[in-house]
Amino acid sequence: MLKIGVSSCFFYPDINRTTFGPKTLCYFERDMARFLTRPDVLPILIPDLSEDQMKYFLPQMDAFIFQGGSDIAPASYQEVPIENERWPGDIYRDQYELKIMDYAYQNKKPILGICRGFQLLNVYFKGTLYQDIPLELKSETRHRDAVLYDKVSHQVSIIDGHLKLIYPGKNTINVNSVHHQGVKKLGEGLKIESKSIGDGVVEGISYDKEGRFILGVQWHPEFSDTLGIEVAPPGPLYSYFITKVKEIKNGK
Repeated sequence: MLKIGVSSCFFYPDINRTTFGPKTLCYFERDMARFLTRPDVLPILIPDLSEDQMKYFLPQMDAFIFQGGSDIAPASYQEVPIENERWPGDIYRDQYELKIMDYAYQNKKPILGICRGFQLLNVYFKGTLYQDIPLELKSETRHRDAVLYDKVSHQVSIIDGHLKLIYPGKNTINVNSVHHQGVKKLGEGLKIESKSIGDGVVEGISYDKEGRFILGVQWHPEFSDTLGIEVAPPGPLYSYFITKVKEIKNGK
């Protein structure tokens, strides 16, 4: 049984919440849990543990997935918030996840970053982000709609790397789009695997040096069922990741 560690999303204390108002909640969304679970694969939510507890917990994981959610704080990539801190991000979650990501990197554990997790990979490798694509890029490509949410899609190019193997013979695919931030300066050592057709926003990245397997996609494969055949099937992407996890675990 493969154990896939999944970094938590957070709900912080909110007295207006019906239940657990004074408490912090760690969670992952149901579509993600169902997407990641297979007969021989168990996704395990990584709680907000102390560093001492993490030392015992993280080595039990075979690989790590960093999921979507709140914005990354500009301070995490040494930039000043724009528009009177309209998008402050979640620096607490950033710090929690970057520690886990550093463990995974240092111990050569496979990593898959999804949406926010994709952006976090770029930040980990000393890259920066657009805090708001419509404002900073003046892009006409719709990357996010709060109401339509996972019903928004657009076309991306497949440039190189793992995505070429995941979707053989495809130069472009359709993907869903649930983000308003994106890669500005590419992180050190990262390779671009995919870009948005309309505005060139980076949509796929990878890092393959020193026996590591690290892949990030800006879209949400776990939400693909919403749009069905309108978007690329998500199964090949996750199957490829699991194959790499098994290879690395078995020393291949």
